[in-house]
Amino acid sequence: IIKKQGVAYIDEEGDLVTSIVNGKDCVFTCYDADGTCKCAVEKAYREGKLSFYKPVSCHLYPIRVEKYDTFEAVNYNRWSICKAAEILGKKEKLPVYKFLKEPLVRRFGKDWYEALEEIAGEWEKQKNEE
Repeated sequence: IIKKQGVAYIDEEGDLVTSIVNGKDCVFTCYDADGTCKCAVEKAYREGKLSFYKPVSCHLYPIRVEKYDTFEAVNYNRWSICKAAEILGKKEKLPVYKFLKEPLVRRFGKDWYEALEEIAGEWEKQKNEE
């Protein structure tokens, strides 16, 4: 797939996105011995084999940030290839924003993330009162 379209392409929305192999995995996907899906770029960085970290847009996935004139929208991109992770997150009671704490702090900062936690806590509290 890399020879055919490269590691990335422009999707139908005009965004530069990572190429997908067989409709399933990002071209940078690798699997651990136990079958856990990992990012090869992140794995190599954490093992000291790469001196650069993956782009924050990849680190945030499945969160996508869209810039507007006066604000940035932070959206959860639901996609069938991420369904297993979504199911596991629900089972473990681990919301996407908690799973993605590191990249969210990397992109928006600690204060922003703490405000998100506070808002999410209030939203959860109100939801449980209904």
